[in-house]
Amino acid sequence: MSQSLPASEAGVPSVPRITPVNQGKPRRLRRIFALEDLEPAARRLLPRPIFGYVAGAAETNTSLTDNRRVFEEIQFLPRMLVNVSGRTLDCEVMGQRYAMPFGIAPMGVSALTGYRGDLALAASAHRAGIPMVISAASLIPLEEIARVAPTVWYQAYLSGDREETSTLVERVAKAGIETFVITADSAVVPSRENNLRNGYRTPIRPDLPLLWNGLTHPAWSLGTFLRTFLRHGTPHFENAGPGRGAPLLSRQAVRDFAGREFLDWDIVRLVRSQWGGRLVIKGLLHPRDVAIARELGADGVVLSNHGGRQLDGALSPMRALPAALQVAGDMAVMIDSGFRRGTDVLKALGLGARFVFIGRPFNYAAALAGEAGVDHAIDLLRAQLRADLGMLGLRNLQEMDQEVLFLDNFKFVKPQ
Repeated sequence: MSQSLPASEAGVPSVPRITPVNQGKPRRLRRIFALEDLEPAARRLLPRPIFGYVAGAAETNTSLTDNRRVFEEIQFLPRMLVNVSGRTLDCEVMGQRYAMPFGIAPMGVSALTGYRGDLALAASAHRAGIPMVISAASLIPLEEIARVAPTVWYQAYLSGDREETSTLVERVAKAGIETFVITADSAVVPSRENNLRNGYRTPIRPDLPLLWNGLTHPAWSLGTFLRTFLRHGTPHFENAGPGRGAPLLSRQAVRDFAGREFLDWDIVRLVRSQWGGRLVIKGLLHPRDVAIARELGADGVVLSNHGGRQLDGALSPMRALPAALQVAGDMAVMIDSGFRRGTDVLKALGLGARFVFIGRPFNYAAALAGEAGVDHAIDLLRAQLRADLGMLGLRNLQEMDQEVLFLDNFKFVKPQ
């Protein structure tokens, strides 16, 4: 009787034993193998109005759709037979060193989707060596978040009120935060029809639909909503201005974020004259605006269409990137909106972006499992980036350029 050989000796490649990457993770994370897996898991956990507020975009979702479609227009042209055993992911942005080329974008009311969500996001980001940006629409004081994660950035929704702006700048500086972000694309409130269809209202109303959503989503209602109210009282918008804002359940909350139509470049000049740290303008797409930001002394810009949540039909920031780089000079050009994978991040870096911000997936991760969820999401993206960089034949992010990109199908704003 003949004796069979092991598969490798018989000329058939053996299959290595694979240890499940999610072994030992909290139960909610065991089926999360990529950032895309977080959204359906969050949909099951969160009440429809709350999930819809985070996931939704403006009007017909044209911009939301294009934010993902654009990555399909860019392919890779990898190099082979390069020793990539010592590859690294660290990078430098505006004089600061980060462990990876991505950070957590500002997201309002993150403490409503996950218990103390802003703290979970900030703590995990700080441990991982990446920045997290505090939202002006967050429900935990920026001072408390900065104590947990001294490397956080702060993002502002400014009005045309110069005195209010000056006092806010002083508050942020006093908290020890070194990067101030002005959001430029939210002066006008967009169509809220998707929120209306999902039943989300601002202010949140303690009515029968809210009660029903709580009963049908007990894990969220007990673990986040009631736990927050019992331990910390009624949440307020803590960071929209110089002082504490309106309660989450108050009609004043709507007025606190209205009246931004007076925002203009004069306010940017005012902030630049007072702010001694790094200044970033977020929400730009047009190259002329990028040029103005540079002229006014901004240290960086974030090309963004607000994740498709503002002007429906605004193009993907990836399409605006080549023209923006032509006028940016030494200013750091960063980008957000639609990023989900390591390959997405590398495509942006290959086009010339210095850094990428990602929002919704980290919100879902914090809702599902707090800091453990955010740690897991960061780990997934880190693993993808390491693998992708190696398969491209690159040893570090500085080698990631257009030489390894195929752009024949890429539609973008042509530099002038």
